[in-house]
Amino acid sequence: MNLATLLLAVEPAATAVTSLGGNLTFGLAGAGAAIGIGLIGGRAAEAVGRNPGAFGKVLTMAIICMALAEAMGIFGLVFLLMGK
Repeated sequence: MNLATLLLAVEPAATAVTSLGGNLTFGLAGAGAAIGIGLIGGRAAEAVGRNPGAFGKVLTMAIICMALAEAMGIFGLVFLLMGK
């Protein structure tokens, strides 16, 4: 068996592994973003419940933090698309 035959035999498996890696990356990034947004929303609701006067400040911080958490999900999507 020469090297070219060996590489042709290994190529489909390597493609499957790289595809799995990209999908896994996107799945973990999306799950992390969803968990982060849920935690931020829950804590913001608790903060407003304890101190209703701080609603504006809490809302501003929650929106900024949710945007940063969602950016991680978008980065995962970009990495997925770059890998294919």
